[in-house]
Amino acid sequence: MRALVVGMAMAMAGTTSLAGCGESPSEKKAAADARAVGFTPPAVMSRVDFGTSMDRRFRELDRNADERLTSDELPRKNARLMQLDRDKNGSVSAIEFSEGTLKRFDAMDLNHDGTVTSEEHQAWRAANRARRAGAAKAGTPATDDDEDVLENKIATPN
Repeated sequence: MRALVVGMAMAMAGTTSLAGCGESPSEKKAAADARAVGFTPPAVMSRVDFGTSMDRRFRELDRNADERLTSDELPRKNARLMQLDRDKNGSVSAIEFSEGTLKRFDAMDLNHDGTVTSEEHQAWRAANRARRAGAAKAGTPATDDDEDVLENKIATPN
């Protein structure tokens, strides 16, 4: 009988020590994988970096290299990018594009520190979606600061 009691005590001690070990490696990996789904690392972009990336975007769009974007050079026929055409001559100059995109950056820079974090970008996008939804509900078109081909994901992902 004593051997039975000792055996049970040892089995309980072994079970208790195993319970303290936590998850198995495969369970830990599965939990980490579940947390990683949809994760976008935080990012910060300065005004200078944004301007540089927008200049590159302008050069990509300006297929004939005439320093002007016309509707035939845009990815979509009805691109809101043409709203940057301040002088209404039917094309967006490099200066109009640069000023318009930097205005957009400044709108995204919610704390006005010269950088846009991924959190600021997400908040700005949510506010724009809400503004556009409100405008649509009221039957009026949404205007400037709409997202379009200017969309240059801050953190390449978003």
